[in-house]
Amino acid sequence: MTSQTLREARKHEEMMEVHIAPKDRPAFHLSPRVGWMNDPNGFSYYKGEYHLFYQYHPYDSFWGPMHWGHAVSKDLLHWEYLPAALAPDMPYDKDGCFSGSAVTLSDGSQLLLYTGVMKEPQADGSFRDVQTQCVAIGDGRDYEKALDNPVLTEKDLPEGGSRYDFRDPKVWLGEDGVYYCVVGNCTENHDGQILLYSSADGLHWKYESILAKNNGRFGRMWECPDFFALDGKRVVLTSPQDMLPEGFEYHNGNGTLCLIGDFDKNKKTFSEEYNQAVDYGIDFYAPQTILAPDGRRIMIGWMQNWDTCNMRNQPKSWFGQMSLPRELSIKNGRLYQSPVRELDELRCNKVEHKDVLVNGLVRLKGVEGRLVDMELQIRPVDKAQMFQKFAVRFAQDEIHHTAISFRPMESILKVDRKFSGSRRAIIHQRRSMINHEEGKLKLRVILDRLSVEVFVNDGEQVMTATIDTPQDAGGISFFADGNVMVDVVKYDIKDIDR
Repeated sequence: MTSQTLREARKHEEMMEVHIAPKDRPAFHLSPRVGWMNDPNGFSYYKGEYHLFYQYHPYDSFWGPMHWGHAVSKDLLHWEYLPAALAPDMPYDKDGCFSGSAVTLSDGSQLLLYTGVMKEPQADGSFRDVQTQCVAIGDGRDYEKALDNPVLTEKDLPEGGSRYDFRDPKVWLGEDGVYYCVVGNCTENHDGQILLYSSADGLHWKYESILAKNNGRFGRMWECPDFFALDGKRVVLTSPQDMLPEGFEYHNGNGTLCLIGDFDKNKKTFSEEYNQAVDYGIDFYAPQTILAPDGRRIMIGWMQNWDTCNMRNQPKSWFGQMSLPRELSIKNGRLYQSPVRELDELRCNKVEHKDVLVNGLVRLKGVEGRLVDMELQIRPVDKAQMFQKFAVRFAQDEIHHTAISFRPMESILKVDRKFSGSRRAIIHQRRSMINHEEGKLKLRVILDRLSVEVFVNDGEQVMTATIDTPQDAGGISFFADGNVMVDVVKYDIKDIDR
């Protein structure tokens, strides 16, 4: 039975969405139906559709009591909004239905496993969030919360595990027919760890092990964990809070972490071989993956930054967007990411320029726009006289531009949005150390109305950033300090009218 709280949220989103024009949204990145969006939830394939739920506050474009928004797609690019799936309407989740995931049960129904939040008064008069794991079961449109919620509580924590930082379950069906989930947690010393649980039916869960521990290395609390097999290895994804920078690999604040290694089935523990950031740009957090019906491992993340999300030029009736879905693979102990191949179907109006000499500022005929998929191959004219800098500038007019710049002598790629139109003192630049062969570099730059995603060397690294630039700023130009030869293949991306 649908609660009054959920009915009100559904009525509100239906009434308010008509005031948001399609041109004021991203064209092919999912944004909230109305109000606020953060973490992707319940990314799944069910009854012939991709489902993506999301952390959602429909009543304001700022964070508030968490609901679950809901959208479905056939191709991961054309999204149809469905009514909100969950609302904070029970004692155990009255202060928020936090992040979680989805899986298909043996009877064909869909289970949502999520974190319920209830504020607990403390002796000093403050409040802390007690977090438990809860389930709701439905048909892909409507969901009913289980009578015996919550299904995982502090009684199911290992010794020293925090009941206040126990969230974001990611569930899957194992090859052995058993359901598993990983949950983010931290110790009493605020050190992150990922817990593993199992269930025969998806409803009754038992603690198995501490799958992975931070041991004081990467930030503190580990949020939004994921765990899956990929190309013969096991992968842990998580989003650590309060990170310290490590060179150009990890940055301050809330970041993303990928661990690659193996899984000991007897001890039920993960052994790490490699670690890296998931995204090296400004705006990417809380990724979640799905195993698609065709066998691809596809990831999507919240295209935003917690430290800057409340510092905006002016509030709008919606805020937040998801990244482009990305296909994952492992090569030489490293996570690679590529835009989902479905994006290729939206390419049109191909423009190609080969062997373009860039020294100073260059503009190319037909290379412009804000819905763009552009491939660049960069190389020095003379290896003995290496160029100092190459840059591509986009979303450009007389006042605005955002830039990607490459300095081969330092092996650094930088995204810079300080001229994008922001009037706030937020993070505007981020740099990454990249691989190149004597100044040769491949970039794929994907522009939507309010974002850029840069795939480096066929997905060896990705840099993501949101931009708030007037839509009529559609110029693209190239700049070099020194002599650079560039091949450019540029496509427009067909506008998607929701």
